[in-house]
Amino acid sequence: MDALSLNARRSAILWLAGFREACSLHRVFILCFSSKALAIRTGQCFLLNGLIFLGSLFMFNSVVMPTLLWILPSECGQFVSEHICQSRTALALYSFTRRVLVELFYVFWFYPLYAFSIILSTMWYNDIARYAFEVLKRKGIHLAKASGEKASQDNQNGMHSSRPGGLEGVVVGIGEQLYSLLLLAFFFIEAVAALFIPYIGTAISFLLNAWMYAYYCFEYKWNLSELSLDKRLEFFESNWAFFAGFGSPCVLAIFFFSRLVSYGVMAILFPLFVLTAAGCLAEQVIDSIRGEWNGGGPGKVPIFYAADTLSMFVLRFIPNVRKEQ
Repeated sequence: MDALSLNARRSAILWLAGFREACSLHRVFILCFSSKALAIRTGQCFLLNGLIFLGSLFMFNSVVMPTLLWILPSECGQFVSEHICQSRTALALYSFTRRVLVELFYVFWFYPLYAFSIILSTMWYNDIARYAFEVLKRKGIHLAKASGEKASQDNQNGMHSSRPGGLEGVVVGIGEQLYSLLLLAFFFIEAVAALFIPYIGTAISFLLNAWMYAYYCFEYKWNLSELSLDKRLEFFESNWAFFAGFGSPCVLAIFFFSRLVSYGVMAILFPLFVLTAAGCLAEQVIDSIRGEWNGGGPGKVPIFYAADTLSMFVLRFIPNVRKEQ
């Protein structure tokens, strides 16, 4: 019982460390001030997803819908003529017309804008991560002085091992990207399915989403660092409490909104968390905490076990990729 309580306290400490790292938004300003291209891309994300997408939702809810309800009332008290109010046909016609107009607005504006935003934002997120990585590389001498011993140790342990060169490296890279795509797709399905679990489903879904967003944020950095997929999964699952804390602010920002509003909010905040992840020295933070416990702390949790099993099952139908994995 004492061991369980000790592990719970240590998990909470790692969770708080991850949460604090995610909220270190000063890194965003430092990186943006260091790169004009990065500042422009980040600003474009705010413009598209904040001003245009969320602005459209705000205008729809505050202007378009009240106007439709004024032109096509839904209650008898809003009708000028009592004769019209007594007619059930008029109420049904108004309601039907209003629903059709709302659906047309979604079909011809919100859904195309939603798809356009996803495609464009995905490309911009890659640019943001790349520009941030270039800034960090320019400051690499300073970082090396601060953590040269740790970097040397990581290289010896294979933590930052790179992929093979040439064609073999390309094949391995494609295989890893395909596997990662399947892994996160199945993990997302798990997070959605957890909502149907009575009583504790919402809490489980929150935790799974926190892990998923944390992995997304760090994946950009790991891809640019050419960290092998098995190493990143091992590191993630071994430090699950830290990454649960890192992903929690992402989920808190969207968990209680409608689907479209959640997407708009997340699309604004996600590049900020990508930048905080890029500037986060997760290995050092975790090692400094575990060092106080003489290397102890919560053990590895197979977070991706189910998603990994399903992903590998699918990859069986792609022999070359399966072989590389």
